[in-house]
Amino acid sequence: MKQAAYIKGAVKITDIPDEKPIILFLGRSNVGKSSLINSLTNRKNLAHTSGTPGKTMLLNFYLINNDFYLVDAPGYGYARRSKKMLDDFIIMIEDILLKHPKIISVMLVFDFKIGLTEADLDTYEFLKSLNVNIILVATKKDKISKSKQLSHENKLRKSLNNPSNLFVISNLNKDNIENLRNYIMKEVNAYE
Repeated sequence: MKQAAYIKGAVKITDIPDEKPIILFLGRSNVGKSSLINSLTNRKNLAHTSGTPGKTMLLNFYLINNDFYLVDAPGYGYARRSKKMLDDFIIMIEDILLKHPKIISVMLVFDFKIGLTEADLDTYEFLKSLNVNIILVATKKDKISKSKQLSHENKLRKSLNNPSNLFVISNLNKDNIENLRNYIMKEVNAYE
């Protein structure tokens, strides 16, 4: 991921810049999706991050190597959004998943310490029902003591039936970022 640039924010599928392949980032509010984009692209401030949940309100498109987009979606599960905003969010995500012709993968991002919440599991089941390629990313590995990380990861893997596409990462100390980056690039190259 040598080149990375913010292109635009979109609220509906007709706002999408063009039909380049997409990797869509989904996850709860404040789980670290924007920080993950910054880590993957080696850019500190490419995607705006905030300690305040619910900051991302659009589908934010980041063009990578002029070949594909990383797309940061608004976080789900944020209680302070109005019913209309929640409905608009669901329509926006369903539209891109069902109507965009070039979805490479959906990256389901969740908190390693908390594990998959009910909302995460619902999203995971929904994505599986659409038969899209899913990459599971557990962030904030650094929030668990090093002595407990392996057992925590093993429990998580077991609960998910040992997926090969689960990456436990830390945006803070860059644990496993390179492995995830390589996996993404392999998927992009295979898609083309």
